[in-house]
Amino acid sequence: KEERIVVLETENAVLHLKLAEYQGLAGRNTNEVLQFYAAHGQQMKFQSSVVAQLHGAVKKRFKQDLKSLHSLALELSKDFQRQSRTCLYQVLAAVQGIQLQNEAMQMFQIKAFDLEQSLQEVTERYEKEKQKRKALHNSLIELRGNIRVHCRIRPLLPFDDVAGHSVSQDRQRSFSDKVAYAADDETILVKCSRPGHASVNKTFQFERVYNDLESQDAVFGDVAPLLTSLLDGYNVCIMAYGQTGSGKTYTMLGPQLEGNLAFAIEEESELGIIPRATQEVFRLISEKPPGSYWVEVSVVEVYNNEIFDLLAKDSGGKVFGVKRDVVTTREGKSNVPLLTHETVENASEFLHLVNKGLQLRVTHPTLVHAHSSRSHLVVTLTITTVVFGDSFALFCFINDTFYTFINGTLWEDEQTSQRLNKEASFTLPQKMRENKSTSFSGASSPVQFEAAEKMKQVKTRLQLVDLAGSECVGMSDVTGAALRETSFINRSLSALADVLGAIAEQRAHVPYRNSKLTHLLQDSIGGDAKLLVMLCISPGQKYLTESMQSLGFGTRARQVQRGQVKKKNFPVPSKGK
Repeated sequence: KEERIVVLETENAVLHLKLAEYQGLAGRNTNEVLQFYAAHGQQMKFQSSVVAQLHGAVKKRFKQDLKSLHSLALELSKDFQRQSRTCLYQVLAAVQGIQLQNEAMQMFQIKAFDLEQSLQEVTERYEKEKQKRKALHNSLIELRGNIRVHCRIRPLLPFDDVAGHSVSQDRQRSFSDKVAYAADDETILVKCSRPGHASVNKTFQFERVYNDLESQDAVFGDVAPLLTSLLDGYNVCIMAYGQTGSGKTYTMLGPQLEGNLAFAIEEESELGIIPRATQEVFRLISEKPPGSYWVEVSVVEVYNNEIFDLLAKDSGGKVFGVKRDVVTTREGKSNVPLLTHETVENASEFLHLVNKGLQLRVTHPTLVHAHSSRSHLVVTLTITTVVFGDSFALFCFINDTFYTFINGTLWEDEQTSQRLNKEASFTLPQKMRENKSTSFSGASSPVQFEAAEKMKQVKTRLQLVDLAGSECVGMSDVTGAALRETSFINRSLSALADVLGAIAEQRAHVPYRNSKLTHLLQDSIGGDAKLLVMLCISPGQKYLTESMQSLGFGTRARQVQRGQVKKKNFPVPSKGK
């Protein structure tokens, strides 16, 4: 028990120690809490004083700001009123100014309307005077026998780039630069430049100049009046001249697909002069008395200074080129013996025959043009007019009886038929010989009658010439047979220039026979036809030399005076009839 008491006393002493320790800790905590409360009270007092101070300061500042804003609002209100009055005065002044400007504008509009009317009148007078000047100029050209020269500038094309030549990019860019421009519809401007020299502008005057945007319709619109002369008794020749790739074949024939020379009839807006001229000729013929005209066509090419008939047929009826020769008749006219003449009744038949001939035309690719024509193409339309006294007459056989259709009346005479069969010599066109008419309306061609009294034939010719292009051998890079072709082409074109020069200088001897081309075109060049030369040039710097040569040729051709073109004589109607 005593030991137990000792243990308990010991534990009691330990517990008293812990109690004293906890009491001390509680006292310290109490002091800390009291300190904390004291600090918190001080802080609350400080916050209360700070809040009071801030509230007073904010209230004071707010009052000051409110006074400032009030004074500013008063100033702004006064300023706004002043500005409103000023703007009102300005608006009133602007309204008055606008009214004055409207009155002035009305006066200007009246003056502008008067000026527009005056300008329109002046423009109409100018156009009339321009037409009169053109008419007088054309009359002067006809009286002098001058050659009409039109010039067409083609657009820049992809093959104008100098592909295949090792040149710098700067030089290649300069080659593709455009140097030929249409200044107006009668003037062409060419920028001539050489390395190290200042650029020089040269101008050339022609009857008509077409820029690179003008269509085939515009070109043919200036050619069409010549076709009326064809039925009035004049021969007409239209010739395309220029370097290789300048657009001669496109101008004369229209676009042609690669490997297919057929005319793209569906693209009528792109048709060239040859198909359009044929359509126009048959349209003009359709307005004349039925049967008073018939048309024959021939197609030849001048290749290596030889003439080839492109419509000649072999025994099987297949078309193949046959060499022909050109001779001079006793009357001094050029003629191609045995040349094939096919009778055609409409433009479709004509185009079909020309297409057959084109399939035989020689072409060869060069660096300048992938489908370069290597020969001169001459398409000739011969229009025969049958004239009986002072009337147009149509003759036909119906059941072996000779009928004459004159001035709307059908005449039948068996005695005349017998007399004509015995005494008169007449020639029917090939189609009529092969197929005699069984009715009057079916008579497709008139009869050429030579021995009948007061009856005659008048033949007029339309020659459509697509010349082969002159070219520089160094640029086209041709060899072998193509080089020989180029030599013949350049020589024949040089001979053409010599002939025009001789005519211009009125020499006693004109060297037509120096080339088969000039010999074949002797009548047209020498003054027996109204001649139109269609110059085709390329606008690029690359072809400047060739373009200048073509423009020089055209300028010399304009100066040729051949005398007035002769008209085929038609009988003059008598006053009694």
